[in-house]
Amino acid sequence: MVLTRWDPLFEIRRSNRLARRGGTGLNDAFEQHGWSIPLDIVRDGDMVTVTANIPGVDPENIDVTIEGEVLSIKADIKAEEQCEASDYLVRERRTGSFSRLLRLSENVDTENVEPRYESGVLTITLPMLESKKAKHFKVA
Repeated sequence: MVLTRWDPLFEIRRSNRLARRGGTGLNDAFEQHGWSIPLDIVRDGDMVTVTANIPGVDPENIDVTIEGEVLSIKADIKAEEQCEASDYLVRERRTGSFSRLLRLSENVDTENVEPRYESGVLTITLPMLESKKAKHFKVA
């Protein structure tokens, strides 16, 4: 038997790390059970691109919404019908509902978001609004 030291501040530190890297802390339940959609997020100039691997999903079963500053990606993979006389020897492909929440910057142009799904990859292009630049004032 291995004893593991309990750290009462672990969850607080983990939430802080998620917040610093742009996470919402809303995905914890999914991440712990492996049901979270993996993402890559890249900023290139005035565009942010979110790429998610969601193989085996019918595009009609993918829901992309933005509410406030939260981008929500939900997908549903239907289980294939199985003959009653057969049993799985190995079943590794996931089925069911998957989701991911991502906190967005205030500067995202939510009116011009472009989601595309091709070959199992969901790509969401988020244009950025022109950010307010700092104003410098001369002190007299």
